[in-house]
Amino acid sequence: MKTAVPEFAVVGHPNEGKSSVLSTLAEDDSVRISPIPGETRECRRFPVIIDGREVIGFVDTPGFQNPRRTLQWMQAYQGPDERLLIDFIAAHDKDPAFHDDCRLLRPLIDGAGIIFVVDGSRPVRNMDKAEMEILRLTGRPRMAILNCKEDESDFLDRWQHEFRKHFNSIRVFNSMRATYAERIALLESLKGIDQTIEPVLELVIRAFKADWAARTRRSAGLITTLLEEVLCYRKTAALPEGEDEKKLQEKMQAAFTRYVDKKERSTHRRLRKLFKHNIFTPKLPAQSILLQDLFSEKTWQFLGLNQRELIMTGGLSGAALGAGLDLAAAGITFGVFSAIGGLLGAAGTALKGRDILSGVRLLGMKLDHQQLRFGPVNNIQLMYILLDRALLFYSLVINWAHGRRDYQGAVDEKQVQPAKQGYTAGWTRSEQKICERFFQAVTGDNIEDAADRSEALHQLLVEKLTDLSGG
Repeated sequence: MKTAVPEFAVVGHPNEGKSSVLSTLAEDDSVRISPIPGETRECRRFPVIIDGREVIGFVDTPGFQNPRRTLQWMQAYQGPDERLLIDFIAAHDKDPAFHDDCRLLRPLIDGAGIIFVVDGSRPVRNMDKAEMEILRLTGRPRMAILNCKEDESDFLDRWQHEFRKHFNSIRVFNSMRATYAERIALLESLKGIDQTIEPVLELVIRAFKADWAARTRRSAGLITTLLEEVLCYRKTAALPEGEDEKKLQEKMQAAFTRYVDKKERSTHRRLRKLFKHNIFTPKLPAQSILLQDLFSEKTWQFLGLNQRELIMTGGLSGAALGAGLDLAAAGITFGVFSAIGGLLGAAGTALKGRDILSGVRLLGMKLDHQQLRFGPVNNIQLMYILLDRALLFYSLVINWAHGRRDYQGAVDEKQVQPAKQGYTAGWTRSEQKICERFFQAVTGDNIEDAADRSEALHQLLVEKLTDLSGG
């Protein structure tokens, strides 16, 4: 490469998926993608910026316009190899019949490598062979990408046979489904196309990985903050003598519901922006649990802990309270208070788990001198449901490739959610204990303890998000 920043021209025949591959690699949903062949007539450069510094650049190019005649000219060329592209463009730049070919080849003069994209769902044509031979004659480092879906592999063997004659590296890459790990694997393959660019591409890959890790930590912070703000919610409302207390309770419950919805939507928007979905919004099918109301019966049945886990959670919380009483009594109770506390906690949690949507409130409410005090949240299941929804949304966002444009289509929910329960139901007891201690801390009054518990939850979420992304 002639410059410190590596650059790759994404080339190919019109309507073969060039722009969608570039959009996914660059994480840029501003790339114009059109089903109409030949829409791209001029080159457009898309830099990848990390921490304010460009680490790599991709160039969207027009498709080949006249590959057979271009190849004939190059095969008849008698000049020095290093001037092949310069002399071709000089000879054809004013000819409309070669407009796209000249624009396509110009970045290669400036030192760009080549990423050649073809639609692997169709057979190899003579025109494709002409395009591949043109790119071989340029002498630039080059990779071939078969852009195809998992069920469109009938022609892969033939494509790969032809590619081996012309390219330094070959990848099968579904630009509509590519995950973070698959994008990194493609960049790793790019290192092999030319030894001279391997060191700079290694730096690029390190920058990508560091940036992804930083985004993972920020995502965990956003989710932790959401839980803190919702769980420690507190409000006070005046209740004048003679006023209907039940109506005021219902009003405050509705206000809390709106508050939680607003906070959750804000967190999801920030997660989407963090992963550079700035223009298009990933869509879910109508039956998705993420489109259900947070406080709907379906949401509470599908997400969060199951009944047995909730009982265990309540039992442990009650046992902790009982242990405090045992300690205060200098141990002479022989654990009686711990046993009673565990039974009461388990029973209370079981009731809350069954009845939360049929009357038992999420918020503690207390009437004190004509002041009705609300909060904090007194049911831990709400925390687990918010966690599940955040993890599901995170998984959706990171797995929605930027080159994907079928926004009216359904998302494969197998890709974004586990079988029947949410993620948290499968966590270990030690992981759930971190959540329980966090819940007890943020709904209590010990600020110092809450900070420690928040940090512990944050670290747990970093691990979980890293597992989800494969990073």
